[in-house]
Amino acid sequence: MTLRTTLTRIALAALLTTSPLASARADEHDGIIKVKSAYPLAETVARIKKDIADKGIRFFLEIDQAQLAADAKIILRPSTLLVSGNPSLGTQFITANPLAGLDWPVRLLVIQDESGTVWAAYTDFAWIARRHRITNRDAQFKMANEVVTSITASVKAH
Repeated sequence: MTLRTTLTRIALAALLTTSPLASARADEHDGIIKVKSAYPLAETVARIKKDIADKGIRFFLEIDQAQLAADAKIILRPSTLLVSGNPSLGTQFITANPLAGLDWPVRLLVIQDESGTVWAAYTDFAWIARRHRITNRDAQFKMANEVVTSITASVKAH
């Protein structure tokens, strides 16, 4: 990696972490989108699950990662992983590339940071498309992005 590339990445990272849009954009290298929640963690989880149900999306699993850590005698800030999806949409990505099954069903992580702020985080679907080199499902990826954006909008701080 050249010095110029390194400096560009550092400048971009600084911009993304200080920009008010940092909570709504995926970094091209990790594909993670974070949405700041207006609610405490338990209420954020409940609102997201309700929105998922209201949309008719299948809810598969809720994993309390902080409890799992506590059971292993490890301290972890509150962290809950929600797994949901629409098989008629998600399996279209897997038929395009079976390895896309690593990213389906959809995972939405609700975490509380060191300052007490709650975030809902998920992987940007455009990033997933690039990761798996899926170029023939643009409309489906767009729809998936629109759905997860509307779900996280149910908790987004304004």
